[in-house]
This record gives sequence, structure tokens and C-alpha cells, in this order.
Amino acid sequence: MTADLSSAPAFWDEACRHLKRRDRVLKRLIPQFGDVRLSGRGDAFTTLARSIVGQQISVKAAQSVWERFAALAGGGVPPVDPQRVLRLAPQELRGAGLSARKAEYLVDLARHFEEGRVHAAQWVAMDDEAIIRELIEIRGIGRWTAEMFLIFHLMRPDVLPLDDLGLIKGISLNYFSGEPVSRAEAREVAEAWAPFRSVATWYLWRSLDPVPVDY
Repeated sequence: MTADLSSAPAFWDEACRHLKRRDRVLKRLIPQFGDVRLSGRGDAFTTLARSIVGQQISVKAAQSVWERFAALAGGGVPPVDPQRVLRLAPQELRGAGLSARKAEYLVDLARHFEEGRVHAAQWVAMDDEAIIRELIEIRGIGRWTAEMFLIFHLMRPDVLPLDDLGLIKGISLNYFSGEPVSRAEAREVAEAWAPFRSVATWYLWRSLDPVPVDY
């Protein structure tokens, strides 16, 4: 069982009311974006595979590589399939434009899903840190990627991705007049956002780029 990704999270309106009451910056920011809401798409394996493919390359390049990889591993619709990934030869993965390291990461991801070393069916009942611990055991997935997965795929309401440069920049510009911000300062600002820190983060991203990104 995974989150329903067809619509905005059920908690969104409650979160917006809470944040506007608790935070003067968000009281100003939230109304600027109207009915735009967080949305996500894709199954868990596809979402994580896309995050690996997109690491350290431009969005345009990542999309091109993804399309070639998806054609080999399932066609994209239906989603890429772990079994098909495990049947691909290394040269086929390299031929899609993947580096040797990313090819290894994708195979490791597929193996984790096929061998039941990730418990996707149980994630809905697991807390955020337990899911992060499970995901970072997969090669090529660090804490930031796991946190993006929690926000965009599982739509968890209270994730604070302190390693995210966009969040730190958003806090700097909106709360500190552009001055550098430490992790401790960012965490202190975010105390007022709980238990909806994912939503506050999303609006600070929008303050930098009004166009939402789906992972």
C-alpha cells in the first residue's frame, strides 16, 4: 500500500491554516500561489530510479537518459520493472547513457525491491526515520533523496530537509534578508512549522521558483 498520488494531500488545507497562524512569512507567501499544491506521481521503484538517474546532471539530460532507460526496463508506462532491470546487461544500461556507477546503483535498487529488502507495503505504517534508514542502505540513495521521497511520494507532512540548498536559500532570503543561515538557525525557524514542515518547505521552494517540481 502506498500513498494516493492522484491529488493533493488531505492535510494540505489544515497545514496552510496552521502555517499562516504561526508564521508571518508564510502568512504572506501562501496566498500568492492560489490553488497550486504538492503533487507526486509514479510507483516507489520508479520514483527512486528517477532520482538516481537525475543525480549530478541537468534536468534535460536526465530526462533523455530516463526515457532510454525506461524503454529498456519497462517502457515507462507501465512503470519500470525491477525484474527487467535485473535482466539487463551492463552494456545495455551503459548504452542508455548511464554511467557505470549509476548502472550499478539501479541494479542494487532493483535487487533490494526483488529480494524484499525494502518494505514498501509497510511504509504507510512506518515512521519517517525508519523509512530513511531503510532507503539509505541502497547504493546511490542518501538522506536528501530519502527525504524527497518522503515528501513527494509518501507525502509525509513533517519532513525538514536541512541538506536541501533550496530550503536553506529560501529561509535566508525570507527570514534573514539574504544573510547566510546555519542548519541550527534553519531548524529554529522551522520549529513554528511543525507538524507541517514539508508544506512550509514546499512554499519556500515556490518563493524561489513558482513552478512546482514533481519527483
